Amino acid sequence: MKLDMISRYPESAPKSTPLLFVHGSFSDARVWDQNFLPYFAHHGYEAHAVSLRGHGLSEGHERLHSWRLADYVADLEQAVATMTQPPMLIGHSMGGMVIQKYLENHTGIAGMALMASVPPQGLLPSNLHMAMRHPILFQQMVMFSLLGPRYGSLDMMQRLLFSRETPHAKLEEYFDLVQAESQMVALDMIWSDPLRLKSGQLWLPLLVMGAQNDVFVSPAMVRETARFYRTEAQIIPNMAHAMMLEAHWREAADILLDWLRHVASIQSVAAA
Repeated sequence: MKLDMISRYPESAPKSTPLLFVHGSFSDARVWDQNFLPYFAHHGYEAHAVSLRGHGLSEGHERLHSWRLADYVADLEQAVATMTQPPMLIGHSMGGMVIQKYLENHTGIAGMALMASVPPQGLLPSNLHMAMRHPILFQQMVMFSLLGPRYGSLDMMQRLLFSRETPHAKLEEYFDLVQAESQMVALDMIWSDPLRLKSGQLWLPLLVMGAQNDVFVSPAMVRETARFYRTEAQIIPNMAHAMMLEAHWREAADILLDWLRHVASIQSVAAA
């Protein structure tokens, strides 16, 4: 499967650990290239983002609705194999679940950062939360999932993904990044392909972060994810689900950068 990768490189020699970003549902690698890839390249990292099959410029659009979560995991395996060093995996929303599923059977990565990720329990808690707290928006999201982008609107996207202060011009720009998503993968994340990792099983650097105003993956769910992995959740105030595209995206990027530096310093001391 030919997969599209977007890569940004620092002007000087890169740090030893490359970063590999995995997008969420209804999007592709371009969501990372708006802000995060240039930001981390500026701070000395090789920064890569993969478009999973059927997304962006990757192959597989003609079979999008037949792809399963395991197929996306295979894509991540393929992307990791292109890295010159064990990468740090960073996943947003669905991309976070892809990484967690990858770690069921793979080792040899530098660490994992989950941003507003689908929790280990899957999508069902998120869907129930939305159905109860935001019933109209939940109905619109279901119709969007079934019918694709032609059913979507800027208003729906803003209420689902962005803070109120997001400029209209930015919403129009980001709406062009929206695409259909595999319904089979959604079912896998609800009940068909549950996560088989056990609490406390992973012994690698972990970061779990979320957004205070996320209507899809609530702060409570982010904290549950952090408890599962026996770490602390970082909840960013005044931010919504699309953390890498929000007006205050730099707050999320700074938290990730500080964590990367902390991990590097610990590893440097351990190696001394």
